[in-house]
Amino acid sequence: MKLKLLLLFAFIMLLSPISVQADQSSPMEKLDDISDEALQMVKFHRYDDAKKLLDYFSDQFKTITGTEKPLTLDEVRIVNTSRDEAVEATVSTNMNYEERINKLTKFRLVIDALSSSHQPLWLEMEDSIMNAFHQAKQAASKGDIEEFHTSFNHFLSLYNVIYPSMKIDVPVENIQRLDARINFIDEYRTQIVNNPESKQELDKLDTDLKNLFTNMEDDQADPSIWWVIISTGSIIIMTLSYVGWRKYRGEKEMKKDRSRELKD
Repeated sequence: MKLKLLLLFAFIMLLSPISVQADQSSPMEKLDDISDEALQMVKFHRYDDAKKLLDYFSDQFKTITGTEKPLTLDEVRIVNTSRDEAVEATVSTNMNYEERINKLTKFRLVIDALSSSHQPLWLEMEDSIMNAFHQAKQAASKGDIEEFHTSFNHFLSLYNVIYPSMKIDVPVENIQRLDARINFIDEYRTQIVNNPESKQELDKLDTDLKNLFTNMEDDQADPSIWWVIISTGSIIIMTLSYVGWRKYRGEKEMKKDRSRELKD
């Protein structure tokens, strides 16, 4: 009975910190929820509701100054710029649906990058971005300039969605290297397709993009996982030690009783 109570207590102690942590939302996490709601409204063509949420976001965003993790001037600028683009998407009379979604998604990813301590959402766009880029590479290898333009433009549109979020999470020198490669390829598209040596720039950009996502995934591993592993291991060791000690004590008492019976 005591062993069952001990195991129950250990289980409660293991879950309690996680539950407490889940219930505590930082100001940025609340803003992240608002940005997500605004994106959902646009997905359902509820542009007026999305605009109201963005206005509410602006009011709340002003109150986070002086919190435990104040934003840098660059981060504030990135938030304001992406927010203005999101507002534009909700009030424009001629913007197409896909562009509206892209602008709201860009804003959503920026706020998530600021509020998340691990695995930002923009990493989930890796497959879409890499697939679009690889289609452009294949078109270049075949010498299909028209297909290359289409695929590379698609890559640029997707890359543009995550670009502000990258600037929050990725070192500036990495961003500058990517900018230089992408701008070169964009400016000399025809030469890239027609000149075999120039196609090496595509290979270099391919490597840089892969490194971008791989390094972020490695660096952004959830630290709470290690806490759970250490806590779980400690509790199991303590429980097993206690059980082993009780068993040893019980066997020792049984030997004493048998010795007494033999003497009697």
